[in-house]
Amino acid sequence: MTVSDVDLEHLRRAVSLARLALERGDEPFGSVLVSGEGEVLFEDHNHVVALEATQHPEFAIARWAGAHLTPEQRAACTVYTSGEHCPMCSAAHAWVGLGRIVYAVSSSQLGTWRSAWRASPSPVAALSIRDVVPDAVVDGPAPELEAEVKALHERFATTTRP
Repeated sequence: MTVSDVDLEHLRRAVSLARLALERGDEPFGSVLVSGEGEVLFEDHNHVVALEATQHPEFAIARWAGAHLTPEQRAACTVYTSGEHCPMCSAAHAWVGLGRIVYAVSSSQLGTWRSAWRASPSPVAALSIRDVVPDAVVDGPAPELEAEVKALHERFATTTRP
């Protein structure tokens, strides 16, 4: 499956949430959980600076879905996210049985950019979602959003961090 116009609409919301995180001094990541019927169920952005390092929006989605949805509802959902899940979030996604993942930019892209900006490397290996969850249904990146997401991360890496 490829990234559709509907997917792009939800990805744009995820990027908007990433921008909100950046405006609040946090790393620019945002995510949206959409039901199998197309209803937005939950959305969040990064809170790693404000709270602590595991406060990723994808992890929050997994926790929320596990507490509020049946296994069948979770499997029918799609998670839209500004950046590909980290290994922690990929595992949480699999453990609660969420469905498809669509991301705007990959972990590999982000790692390449951060290296070029001489930003601190992640303490966790930049594994693809499929490296952590081999049977995951994943689509991305979305080239239409790459420049916008890159600009958000560059702003964070070059102005917020040493």
